[in-house]
Amino acid sequence: MATMESLIGLVNRIQRACTVLGDYGGEGMSLWEALPSVAVVGGQSSGKSSVLESIVGRDFLPRGSGIVTRRPLVLQLHKTEGGQEYAEFLHAPKKRLTDFAYVRKEIQDETDRITGKSKNISNIPIHLSIYSPNVVNLTLIDLPGLTKVAIEGQPESIVEDIENMVRSYVEKPNSIILAISPANQDIATSDAIKLAREVDPSGERTFGVLTKLDLMDKGTNAQDVLEGKAYRLQHPWVGIVNRSQADINKNVDMIAARRREREYFQSSPDYGHLANKMGSEYLAKLLSNHLEAVIRQRIPSIIALINKTIADLEAELDHLGRPIGVDAGAQLYTILDMCRAFDRVFKEHLDGGRAGGDRIYGVFDNQLPAALRKLPFDRHLSLQNVRKVISEADGYQPHLIAPEQGYRRLIDGSLGFFKGPAEASVDAVHFILKELVRKSIAETQELKRFPTLQADIAAAATEALERFREDSRKTVLRLVEMESSYLTVEFFRKLPLEGDKAGNSTAPTMDRYADNHLRRIGSNVSSYVGMVCDTLKNSIPKAVVYCQVREAKRSLLNHFYAQVGGREKKQLGAMLDEDPALMEKREGIAKRLELYKSARDEIDSVAWK
Repeated sequence: MATMESLIGLVNRIQRACTVLGDYGGEGMSLWEALPSVAVVGGQSSGKSSVLESIVGRDFLPRGSGIVTRRPLVLQLHKTEGGQEYAEFLHAPKKRLTDFAYVRKEIQDETDRITGKSKNISNIPIHLSIYSPNVVNLTLIDLPGLTKVAIEGQPESIVEDIENMVRSYVEKPNSIILAISPANQDIATSDAIKLAREVDPSGERTFGVLTKLDLMDKGTNAQDVLEGKAYRLQHPWVGIVNRSQADINKNVDMIAARRREREYFQSSPDYGHLANKMGSEYLAKLLSNHLEAVIRQRIPSIIALINKTIADLEAELDHLGRPIGVDAGAQLYTILDMCRAFDRVFKEHLDGGRAGGDRIYGVFDNQLPAALRKLPFDRHLSLQNVRKVISEADGYQPHLIAPEQGYRRLIDGSLGFFKGPAEASVDAVHFILKELVRKSIAETQELKRFPTLQADIAAAATEALERFREDSRKTVLRLVEMESSYLTVEFFRKLPLEGDKAGNSTAPTMDRYADNHLRRIGSNVSSYVGMVCDTLKNSIPKAVVYCQVREAKRSLLNHFYAQVGGREKKQLGAMLDEDPALMEKREGIAKRLELYKSARDEIDSVAWK
């Protein structure tokens, strides 16, 4: 089995790593919160700072009247095998401080950076690690002292604000409460015990500490409290004798103070029988032993939380995309893989797996027929225009048998109207395809991390669609021109003979091409144009689909693939220039994932070896 020191030291390292990565609180329970820590609670001037300094064995906390601790101080003690003692702040990493007077000043300065020079408080913690061979592995959280009234310069809500802040730490099920109470005050009025009783009514998480035993009135003692008779807890009460203000002023070191504390209890007629369970050194060991037991008890739940978090982080990392290789081959593979992912989404839009492709059908089923119905055939084949075209067809020569040139000109002029709807269909489908490209890029999850590649794919797809549109435009116009280049003769052979009902074929020309005859010509041309219209109504969509939709599905990025294949590593890297915010997010997730995996392995190896 692992030693107590190694297991608690591991928890300290994990908590330290959590704070560095910002995995401290947040939605749900974080690993930091799942690991136990000790919250130090007490009223103002209860001796909290002296207790902490006694445990650490160093003067390092700011002192003064009123509220001195105005931000939570997360203090992590790391036991070392030797060497020089030093401290390190999370906000100033890798800056080792060996002068603890500077540590005190930095705590004060860092507090003022957030709260200003006022007497306000802030719930943003200060993280401090102390490395020393003279400490036990512990995580202690020094909280602002509970108070009953606001003093000058403090908001009226300060009393409630402090209590809410302290409560937010001590009510967590993995928090061990170190309730500091001065012995020269009635334990029934202790702010720390009152709050601990509310959040931990069974007393399972609460350790009671009684300070200032040496300052009690002569003839009185705190035996009932220390023996658990006045107020019983699940854990034993511990008495502490702190340095006096005179000792602090004289800079009496902690080694001498601890020796005096031991001598006080050993020689005390009131507490001599409890001497081996009193003092700051015993308190530190007691907390350390309890932490070790709690950690062992909660290892299964901690491992379960770690495994769940690892799975969540893996899923999130897969969602964001894994880091890219640095060599050109890996970069090219990534680009082509992103293109294929986009292409799959684009085809799903066209084939019906996603919305959008149905709009193309709407062009052929609604827009094209509506445009054809609006063509000005009535005006073009009106009696007046037919007479004009027929009359002008042969110039000064009279019609001998039939006005063939007039027929052809009327038909040719009518078929020319089909070019507009044909080109409009091409443009409408082109617009839809461009929209589907834009939507497909936005919906391709893999592409979200590469804004430059998104733009390159969009540009390449747009360029390809322009080529497809031009080919389609030429094709549909050619279809229209083919209809006007060769008329279906069989259609006209089936028309009634031009002679009148009386069979008088020798009537004057003016009589043969009177209004009724011109109307018949217009009707014949209209029937032929209608037949052509039915043909084009089917052939134009086929041409558009063949030239635009089919090609977009088959070869939208073919030209882009050829270009990318010839680019150098630097150019490929520029295409994979990720969104900085996304890179930062993925890097943070990757670091957290590494932390959790490492924590799982370490806990397994240390706890069960």
